[in-house]
Amino acid sequence: MHGYEMIQEIAARTHDLWRPSPGSIYPTLQLLDEEGLIVGSESRGSQKLFELTDKGRAAAATIKTPPWTQIAEAVDSAHVNLRELLDELIGAVRAVYATAPDQLQRVVTILKNARRDIYTLLAESD
Repeated sequence: MHGYEMIQEIAARTHDLWRPSPGSIYPTLQLLDEEGLIVGSESRGSQKLFELTDKGRAAAATIKTPPWTQIAEAVDSAHVNLRELLDELIGAVRAVYATAPDQLQRVVTILKNARRDIYTLLAESD
């Protein structure tokens, strides 16, 4: 697996609550390689592939709860559902760019009303 695939996998396992940046993943891979826990192999194009060594598998076996499970368990399902819904909404809004101007204006109105309703709800809880 190469670094970008690892970033995507971690994001998927944490419901997008943790998405390491390339600036954190690649130095970590370098450190794990230096410690003999992973080994880099032939690259696919410009992407270096990494795999666990026997020492790395032994170290991984000692981890009781993977960090992505800890993150996913620490967040209640309502937060995960909200995040997923927001991602779906962003996809729907992107599709609006290809619609007629009158539909675009209707979507703008819908989103403004939704924003107002959310702020109204938040104000009620204060």
